[in-house]
Amino acid sequence: MDIANLSLALNSAAAGKARQAPDSNAEQTKAEKEKALRKTAQEFEAVFISEMLSHAGFDKAVSQDAGFGGEAFSGMLVESYAEDLAEKGGFGLADQIYRQLKGQLK
Repeated sequence: MDIANLSLALNSAAAGKARQAPDSNAEQTKAEKEKALRKTAQEFEAVFISEMLSHAGFDKAVSQDAGFGGEAFSGMLVESYAEDLAEKGGFGLADQIYRQLKGQLK
């Protein structure tokens, strides 16, 4: 799956979650939508960082001479590092995405 398809999938998932929110309390619904949007933006940044690390060869460097099990482990390790980086602020991509899309929430 390439980045463009992943982006579409994440945006669709976030939109679906936002539409399922109850309409009884509009302010609470907006807060829930903003929380879901922030989480989705952070997940997107984690995937982006993971792809960058993989394309830079980080996964191969970690699994050097480790065999098939090492290759599988290195992929999971790269994903874990990417998630940790994104949670701690990453490159600021998640914040930019969140700010850009926040105004489009209803």
